[in-house]
Amino acid sequence: MLQSTSLPAANPLLTLTQPKASLWIIELQNGQDNRLTHDLINKAIMPALDMVERQWREQRRSALKSKDKDGGKGALIIVGRRDQDKFFSNGLDYENAIKDPNFFQLTFNPMLSRLLKFPIPTIAAINGHCYAGGLMLSLACDYRVMTDGSSRNAWLCMNEVHFGAPMPLSFTAILYAKFGDHRLRRKIALEGHRFSAKEALQDGILDHIVNGKTAEVLAKAEEIADKFSGNASMGVWGLIKANIYQEMLEAIQKDIRQVNPVIDDFAAKARL
Repeated sequence: MLQSTSLPAANPLLTLTQPKASLWIIELQNGQDNRLTHDLINKAIMPALDMVERQWREQRRSALKSKDKDGGKGALIIVGRRDQDKFFSNGLDYENAIKDPNFFQLTFNPMLSRLLKFPIPTIAAINGHCYAGGLMLSLACDYRVMTDGSSRNAWLCMNEVHFGAPMPLSFTAILYAKFGDHRLRRKIALEGHRFSAKEALQDGILDHIVNGKTAEVLAKAEEIADKFSGNASMGVWGLIKANIYQEMLEAIQKDIRQVNPVIDDFAAKARL
């Protein structure tokens, strides 16, 4: 089976496919470098996640009724554009993001929380450079697979320290939850180290690296999806993650802004 949906319909920024019953793939298609904009997140990624969860839950309910042991399987892969091997995501459209005082609280952070609690295994298929917000997107997934950079350079980096952007509480909360070694958190956040795939694998940022391009990265991601998709069948994958990441999720949801009428009106404009 191969179902395909482009979102948003009028100006597609991603394509959602279901190549088989237990697998969904989100292909990011916001230009060549997949900047994480308001529209990509609010009009494409979040609706796509809703579609995947809705379809998986419908399949699981049917499987429970028919006592089909395999019917509740599910996994999601997120990959950069398949027609290039340069970028997974180059991070935020920062200049436009900071014009919205609610961007992190109302757009980016809800996406992170959604992925961190997602009810089926999620795999980031990192088929090129993965910077800043793009790295955070991948860290919100359960597994990360990346090209080894032998065909062309591919780096992972939180480079906020180099261009003067304060790191949101949500970002630091993810670093604390995902990495126990304070030296690694320092290397990522304060040094802005540019990791090769091999370095990132050695330091535990990545789970696998692949000698190849997008097709090979996707093949490895699908292998992981097949291995763990059955763990979604009992319906507790997301519930367990919510408990594992409870402190991180609470930190992400904290609203540390001093809300004034200007900020409140920005939020209302986005909502209405």
